[in-house]
Parts: sequence; structure tokens; C-alpha cells
Amino acid sequence: MKGVNVTVRLDEEVKKEFDIFCDNVGINITTAFNMFIKATLRTRELPFVVTDNRPSQKDLILERGLDALRETQAQAKKSGVSEMTLDDINELIAESRMERKNVES
Repeated sequence: MKGVNVTVRLDEEVKKEFDIFCDNVGINITTAFNMFIKATLRTRELPFVVTDNRPSQKDLILERGLDALRETQAQAKKSGVSEMTLDDINELIAESRMERKNVES
């Protein structure tokens, strides 16, 4: 079967994002359009789903933050300070500042 060219006009940013998506799922834009058209003709309905299941940047940042929190909690428990109140922490900070002030004088 002889191929024909089809021209599609897209917003430049949309095209860039779609290029990235296609690359992430291992196809190019031509393959994506052919998949779309063949699936549409076969099922006689729109749309079909092809998803990029990688976590979003926001999810990755949140997970790193949660990992850091868990590590800090584990260190606090190991060192015996996990049950400290905010008042206890503020008192330690004040003591530390006083010690530093005395050393600097």
C-alpha cells in the first residue's frame, strides 16, 4: 500500500510535549497517528488510551520530601529525641545560641 502525507497544524508547545510523550512510550508521531487512525476505524469510537505511567515531577519531589522526613524521624528516634516537644526544641536552640555567643565573646 502506498503511503500518503497528511499535514497537521499543531501549537508548537503541544507538539514539543507530544514529541516527549511519544519518545517516553517508544514511538514517533507518525506511528502515534497511525495507531490512532487504525484503532478508531477498528472500534468505530474515540478515544483510545496510551499512557506514560512515569511519576510526575511533582510526585518525585513529594516522594523525596517524604523520604527525608522518614529519615529524620528515624534519626530522632535513634538518638532519643523523637518525643521532644516544640518547647524542648526551642530551649535547646536557645542554649546553643547562648553557648555560641559565649564562645564568640
